[in-house]
Amino acid sequence: MIGKNNAARQTLKFKLDALLDITRAINDNQPVEALLDKFTRILCVQLKIGKVVLFKNSHNRWECILNAGVSPDTVGQIDVEKELLPLSEITFAAWGRTLPPGFDIIIPVYNNQFPIAYVLIGDIEEEMQGLSPVIKHLQFIQTISNIIIVAIENIRLFKESLQQEAIKKELELASQMQNMLIPGTQDLPNDKHVRMIAFYKPHFEVGGDYFDCIQLGPNEIGFCVADVSGKGMAAALLMSNFQATLRALLNSDITMEILLQKLNHRVTKSAQGEKFITLFIARYNYITHCLEYVNAGHTSALLYRTKSEKMELLESSTVAIGMLDILPCVNVHRTSINEHSLLLIYTDGMTEVLSDTHEGEVDSTFYVLENAIRQSDHIEQAIENIIDTQNLKGTNNAIFDDITLLGLDISV
Repeated sequence: MIGKNNAARQTLKFKLDALLDITRAINDNQPVEALLDKFTRILCVQLKIGKVVLFKNSHNRWECILNAGVSPDTVGQIDVEKELLPLSEITFAAWGRTLPPGFDIIIPVYNNQFPIAYVLIGDIEEEMQGLSPVIKHLQFIQTISNIIIVAIENIRLFKESLQQEAIKKELELASQMQNMLIPGTQDLPNDKHVRMIAFYKPHFEVGGDYFDCIQLGPNEIGFCVADVSGKGMAAALLMSNFQATLRALLNSDITMEILLQKLNHRVTKSAQGEKFITLFIARYNYITHCLEYVNAGHTSALLYRTKSEKMELLESSTVAIGMLDILPCVNVHRTSINEHSLLLIYTDGMTEVLSDTHEGEVDSTFYVLENAIRQSDHIEQAIENIIDTQNLKGTNNAIFDDITLLGLDISV
């Protein structure tokens, strides 16, 4: 009797020491490998369990993170989804359940009602006398398995949170840098010839929309609105490259044909056919009142002559840049601004919002924008009306893309 009591006390002390050792390791933020090594020593060395395999779910993919006493080929033959997922409770082979060959017990580990791991256990000394160590220490094995697996899962989640935080900070930095490339209100013209106002809302922290205004001389400005196919960081990087190229090339002397071909060459080289850019680009001369523009696959800009109440669509007639190695043609259009006029250029993110709101009717997009322009005395009022009526600054579930609005109020 005394011998049995001593053995029981020793077993209890061993279990308490093992739990304390693992708890300390977790509190010391030891790596997954160290925790698995302790788990293996407890089961295989101290409890003398011959076979231990641990499958863990990571991002809906099952992988074996521990294999002791079992050949890799045997582990590779285990179909987790077919053989283990149906098991929601501790399962014994002795119950008549079909388990993978060589294993006696399956211990599932659940978290929030979802299986996150399976511990497969078997004995090498199957002919030994007495109670199997698996059966004898089953509750302890289950407890320590749960502690180890939850700790490993917490380590994974913590690493992911650190990575997400790092990505978030990188995106915030990228967003700040991108905002530096996009002109602010103080950088846009506001004089007796032209007043310009813009609204920009990226769908993510960084976006693929871009607008710019460049003073080409005392009596001429160049301006554009562009939209990279796709969203996020890749689109933002291509747009940054495009911005640098445009500012290096655009001046009063270069023709629109040469400018577009050079831009197309740079975008094609950078994107390698994976992305393209739609572009509305124009130059306006205060003296001649000539508006020269190219619409390369972009949404139609709206030009409203307020005195005659005439609305014109400045539609696309050139292929988007980056689609072809060489643009087959560059259609340059010119129109004379001989009266007070309002010009609105926008990206297709605006079109998608309006189409969704008006049951996909493309014509309604122009109707909403035309209405906003016709009912406004100046371009600021028109854009504010669009922003307010479409809730562009608030939560709008119809917004799935970057949105840019660039408006010009041209006086003659």
